[in-house]
Amino acid sequence: MTSATTTMNAALPAEYRERLMQAAREVAFKDGARLFAEGRRADRFWIVRTGTVTLDLRVPGRRPAVIESLGHGELVGWSWHFPPYVWHLGAEAMTPVRAWEIDAEAVRRMCAEDAEFGRAIAVWVGRVVAQRLHASRIRLLDLYAPYGSGGLT
Repeated sequence: MTSATTTMNAALPAEYRERLMQAAREVAFKDGARLFAEGRRADRFWIVRTGTVTLDLRVPGRRPAVIESLGHGELVGWSWHFPPYVWHLGAEAMTPVRAWEIDAEAVRRMCAEDAEFGRAIAVWVGRVVAQRLHASRIRLLDLYAPYGSGGLT
């Protein structure tokens, strides 16, 4: 599964994208700005419009390991969708970033009120999680395993 299949435009029909955007506002981040940190409350998420955001994981005794880079149309953050609504990774703007910031509580409320909308959001977020876990595994094996990932898929 590639990130092209997990972008908002590919994952959600137009009517659901429009509904989602009702809870959005435009934001900008300078390069080096942290969008969120591990262990903090996950009360919003972002869709990248321009720029690059990296996801990173704290590794004891080392610098945070960059797991993945995200760009146009991609979802930044999925922990907002699952209790206890706490970030499991960190995110940083690697370049200047423009994004849609979306209120997680408002979206969870919309999901509860409309089962079909909720299902579409859940499937989208689930695909993103699956893709990110796969990417994380490959990246961590490349960084820390004695023989790298060895091309395992």
